[in-house]
Amino acid sequence: MSRRYDCSDPLERTKGIADAVSAVRRGELVVLPTDTVYGIGADAFTPSAVTALLDAKGRGRDIPSPVLVGSVRAAQALVDDLGTYGQDLIDEFWPGALTIVCRANTTLAWDLGDSKGTVAIRMPLHQLALELLKETGPMAVSSANRSGAAPSRTAEQAETQLGDSVSVYLDDGPSGDDMPSSIVDLTGAVPRLLRAGAIPEERLREVCGVLLSDEDDPAPEPPAEPAEDQKDIAKAAESPQNGRPPEAEPQAKAPASAERTDTEKDAPPADR
Repeated sequence: MSRRYDCSDPLERTKGIADAVSAVRRGELVVLPTDTVYGIGADAFTPSAVTALLDAKGRGRDIPSPVLVGSVRAAQALVDDLGTYGQDLIDEFWPGALTIVCRANTTLAWDLGDSKGTVAIRMPLHQLALELLKETGPMAVSSANRSGAAPSRTAEQAETQLGDSVSVYLDDGPSGDDMPSSIVDLTGAVPRLLRAGAIPEERLREVCGVLLSDEDDPAPEPPAEPAEDQKDIAKAAESPQNGRPPEAEPQAKAPASAERTDTEKDAPPADR
């Protein structure tokens, strides 16, 4: 039986976050608000939970789930290399509606789908989401809707679509924005815009100096699509194995050397 918490009430909010953290650690699914749309999330390091997430949405492994983090440090532990422009983009736009696609840390024991060794990461600009991520560590999060249906802007809409496949619904009122996150691929020598979104292309170019897009020469098949499923853009393959991020804050399921938490710059997935 699903449980829904009205997070506008301080006591309900506290209970809801605690219940959601417990559910994630048990490998169950939760719905959470973000700065874009509501997201459905699972522990990124529990393959069965990620599989349950994909099943709840009715989607296949060919569209792997992006990952939400609550701190820059947690994101750095998940990737092999941010490339030349990654840190500048993070400094400028995180927390916020920017998803970056990077080569994944090959020592990680996770399976997000057919990700081709990449990971799509975002730090959302939403206080409740960040509070949850501080406790759970990185979460696989996709938009809270059945595949092909409209993204959910409220917890009620998410519950109508996903029902009892989700254990906990955190209701924090209507989501902040219909616009999906912008997606930038950093796996090549030059950043490439995979999806136009909430951050104008001109602003991204100001930071990167150069930014390839659909108008430029076609790129190789894009790595994992990181998005709050508003638009299923990416496909991918071959997930890294062996161990959690070496620098994640201590969590119940992470090794002593790992830091699985996330924090914010302000207080805010969705893949969304």
